[in-house]
Amino acid sequence: MSLILANSNELVIGKAPPWPLYDAQQNPLLGQGEIIRDAKHRDALLASGACHEMPWEGSGAENIGGSLFTPEETASGETGGDKADKGFTFDDMKLKVEDRLQLEPPAKLGLERLSVKVIGFLRGGSLLVTTPFTPNGQRLQLLENETVIMRSFSGQNAFAFASTIVRICKMPYEYLHLSFPDQIQGLVIRKAPRIKTHIIAAVQDSKFGAEKQISAIISDISAKGISLDSKQQLGDKGDILNLAFRVQLHNIEALLSVKGIIRAVLSGEAEDTSKPALVHHGVEFQNLQPNDSVVLQSMIYQQMIENPHKLG
Repeated sequence: MSLILANSNELVIGKAPPWPLYDAQQNPLLGQGEIIRDAKHRDALLASGACHEMPWEGSGAENIGGSLFTPEETASGETGGDKADKGFTFDDMKLKVEDRLQLEPPAKLGLERLSVKVIGFLRGGSLLVTTPFTPNGQRLQLLENETVIMRSFSGQNAFAFASTIVRICKMPYEYLHLSFPDQIQGLVIRKAPRIKTHIIAAVQDSKFGAEKQISAIISDISAKGISLDSKQQLGDKGDILNLAFRVQLHNIEALLSVKGIIRAVLSGEAEDTSKPALVHHGVEFQNLQPNDSVVLQSMIYQQMIENPHKLG
């Protein structure tokens, strides 16, 4: 049995992993179909070095016969019915030099998608991208002739294609020659992508004016609205809030001042009983200025490329 470490995002509280879990000595930790009960249970599994059996060699990046999109990605978009999402061309992706792509390594490496940059391409020849590095700064150990899945976003479209590593180059810097894709899959994102965040926001209820300002946490964000968590209720359903918060866009900090209407208010339970429970608010943006809308869309798609695990 060949084992690889389970990623934390693969262990979902309240759900059963798709495979049994073992420790490094192949002792069972969690049986097939058993549910991860709570956060403590998940943390205990991770602390024990939870592993699962290495996927069959033909799965993951090597399985290029079907859709290259995950069920979660497909659920957030539309592929065009029975087209099998293959009616796209390389030009549809509108790739430019230094655009970011996601590289999905071969399944045997057991790693999440990593971010690379486009260096250039020769149509019908190869696509040149930077060498991927793991979050701890280690160069990903790829081999020539391995197959990887590449992903990109353009506007409201998500794209994916399979490429073979033609050449691994180290001079004058490290980069990869990937086979030029002859088949592009794509889907149109119909639902607004939602990104998990931890952004501090200054909030004012328009009924009280500027004299009453409260700090709150934006726990997730989309181009249409946010989930806003605070120690006290910020208003009632239908109330208008004035929101100010900062977002990072390609290492540039942008300050957004927008209005939102409260669509839902929910009282949560604190995971740590020593701390007060937070009140969760569903807020829909109102009358976004074009520039603010562009900043939000760009930030969200940047996160989809660089941090796909943050997709809500």
